[in-house]
Parts: sequence; C-alpha cells; structure tokens
Amino acid sequence: MFQVVVDTYCVDVGKPEIDADRYGAILSAEERGRADQFRFERDRRRYIARRGVLRELIGSYLDCDPAGVAFVHNAYGKPAIAHSDLRFNLSHSHGMALYAFCRGADIGCDIERRDPKFAAEQIPERFFSPDEVRALPSLPLHEQTEAFFNCWTRKEAYIKAVGQGLSIALDSFDVSLAPGEPAALRRGCEGWSVQSFEPTLGFQAAVVAQGANWRLNFTERRSWQLILA
Repeated sequence: MFQVVVDTYCVDVGKPEIDADRYGAILSAEERGRADQFRFERDRRRYIARRGVLRELIGSYLDCDPAGVAFVHNAYGKPAIAHSDLRFNLSHSHGMALYAFCRGADIGCDIERRDPKFAAEQIPERFFSPDEVRALPSLPLHEQTEAFFNCWTRKEAYIKAVGQGLSIALDSFDVSLAPGEPAALRRGCEGWSVQSFEPTLGFQAAVVAQGANWRLNFTERRSWQLILA
C-alpha cells in the first residue's frame, strides 16, 4: 500500500480571463515587487497568477488565509512553508504551471512544452550524462524530441527535489529517456524515484519524490487540470 500521495495540478495561467488583480491582492510585497520587474505585461500577469494559485492551493491544504502564507528558503533557494510539514514544488512553461504537493517526502516537479526546435537547438553534451548522450541519437528520429524532454524534465525534477540547486551537475547522474520505457532515475539518484506524464497536450512533465512508496493523485479522467474560478 502506498503511504505517500503526491497531488498534482496543471494550470493554464495564460488564460486572458484570469483576474490578475484578484491574485495580486494576496501576494506579498516581495512578490508584487518581482511582478513589477517583468518587462512584458503578459509575463507579469502569468507570474501573478502562478504565485496567486500557489497561495490559494496552500491555503486550501492548511486551511489558512492565502495572503498569510509565509515562505522560507533553504541555503540553495528551495522554498518551503514555515512551520508546516506540507511539501510543494512549482514549475512553469509557456503559460502552463505545474504544482505538486505532498506530506512526508521532499518532492520536485518540472513541466516543459515539447518544442522540437528547442530540443534541436540544445546541445545534449552540455546537459546530459555520457550514457544519455549516447542513448539519444540511437533512437529513431521521430522519438528523439520526446526522449529529449523525458530526459530534461526528469533531471530538472530531480534537482529541484533534492534542493541543492546548481551544485548538482546535470551530467552527474543518469535517467531513462526512451519513449515507452518506464521512467527511472539511475546512477547517482539513490533514495529517489520518478514518475512522468503528459499533463496537457504538447507538454511533458515529471515528478520526483523521496523513496519509492508514493503515487501521483490522478483524477478518474487522468486530467491534472485545475479549473480556475
């Protein structure tokens, strides 16, 4: 029996109908200051929505005022909630935001839009381990974009779960990447495990948590969409 449940939410924070003023009202002064630093209004609104949704979700878990949620950060900048055992992580890509929550295990998540152009422009040797660099071109050409993002999201989720930032080199550990192959953390990732999924069409995501005795909380329709009021 699974002891840890990781709840995931995928939110389209780029919706034009999102009420940025409502979310902005519950942000901290620091968050509002960061929002004002964005050059483009689209990016400012998305940031406000991401942070506002995060606060509302935390408020629902802790039964508290979202505006009163107090964040703390470790030495590498990973956020947590002061005086709480609730763990969370947030990732975003092209207007989509992925949230993960659980109790009893550290977690990390990553979401990326599967953009073939982005994958082609990146140099795997800069980010992937030697085994991953060899595995990627050995796959059929039509599978390589998905494989690239399998690798990318699993690595990013792992680094975020561990919470040591860029002190962990992306090429210092291995993950599985072949489409259809079970998601797995390999060399250098002892004590952690990963699950991968498509949270919405055209996007790839991964969640990493401590141990192996956990599951993602999927809805009956395998939808991770949070409907914004």
